[in-house]
Amino acid sequence: MTLTLVIIVVVVALVFDFTNGFHDSANAMATSVATGAFGARQAVAVAAVLNVVGACLSTEVAKTISSGIVDNSLVNPQTVLAGLAGAIVWNLVTWLVGLPSSSSHAMFGGLIGAVLVTAGMAGVHWGVVVSKIILPALVAPVVAGIAAALSTWISYKITSPTAHHASRIFRHGQRLSASMVALAHGTSDGQKTMGIITLVLIGAGYQQSGTHPHWWVIALAGCAIGLGTYSGGWRIMRTLGKGLVEIKPAQGFCSETASTVAILASSHLGFGLSTTHVCSGAILGSGIGRRGAEVHWGVAGRMGIAWLLTLPAAGVVGAVASFAASKGAVGLVGVLVMLIGAAIVVLAVARHTKVDHTNVNDSHEVTVRLSPEPEVAAATPAPVPVQATVADLLKPAAEKPGGHHREGTDGSNPRMAGSGAGR
Repeated sequence: MTLTLVIIVVVVALVFDFTNGFHDSANAMATSVATGAFGARQAVAVAAVLNVVGACLSTEVAKTISSGIVDNSLVNPQTVLAGLAGAIVWNLVTWLVGLPSSSSHAMFGGLIGAVLVTAGMAGVHWGVVVSKIILPALVAPVVAGIAAALSTWISYKITSPTAHHASRIFRHGQRLSASMVALAHGTSDGQKTMGIITLVLIGAGYQQSGTHPHWWVIALAGCAIGLGTYSGGWRIMRTLGKGLVEIKPAQGFCSETASTVAILASSHLGFGLSTTHVCSGAILGSGIGRRGAEVHWGVAGRMGIAWLLTLPAAGVVGAVASFAASKGAVGLVGVLVMLIGAAIVVLAVARHTKVDHTNVNDSHEVTVRLSPEPEVAAATPAPVPVQATVADLLKPAAEKPGGHHREGTDGSNPRMAGSGAGR
């Protein structure tokens, strides 16, 4: 029974690793896809390969997770399964609405919530949580943002990045800097699932506490995050590439370089850093550093709210799942059914708001077409198509779009745009 449970948890951990890959693929490639330095498909292929390579370079972060955050002597496979459930559900929800929240913090929150139910406050090493998770989450985005802002400002001072030849040079540079972010992402996030699987093996008595991940754990975790990265994660890539600032090649190069340095340094020190936080902070910094760049602070604010909610939200789901899993086989089946059901619901909703490599550089908001499909619309001309964002669909009827003061997804006023034949 123990071995069967361990296998189930390892499989679920690899599923989480896959969601981590598609959730965070935007971190490395969003700005390069937005500027045209990489084609969309080419970008995710390069990122996938480098994520696998990066995952195999170090195991310091994995060791932090397997023996640092919680007391592994009080953890069993059911607890880890519950924690993963919290992380996967949060990843799916934030991916659906295109919010680049932290997969790492989702995993930490789910695990902490699960451990609190089974072992109480004593089961969590709060000092490690504060020093290696909370503080880096506060400091790293600011540091990366300041570095990106300064380097962007300097770039525009010493050259003219808007000139064709300079823009082309920076675009070529982005191919290298984005690749380095993908490699760094592998050294950080690729290790987190390794740490989770190692924690399961320790809790089940198949591995000694304090030891590094087995080679097969490294290989499986690396491949899972690589496959997830290759799947795209286009919704979040659209938000990071188009939603925060209008990225130019010089900004993309500077933000990616700043992100790489921050992520590699934190991985070397064993910090459970969120690459999403770092890359988002760097992109915002690049917008601040370019004079005249428009920073969409509303989008940044929604991202900040998601960041604040990640740990507690995943923790609540992890706690509920842990309580259910503690009730025996029926509870474990219930947790698995919940995971499968959540995935089915999210994917069903996502079908109505499709974002892929063909439209990733469109408006940063995920849209639902209420007009005919493009092929049908071409054959039967229709009035101006009505669109609604996912957020609009969740509003009360009185607040839904259609009023005279509705603004378009690009910030334009339909009343102004409709002064011609479209009115």
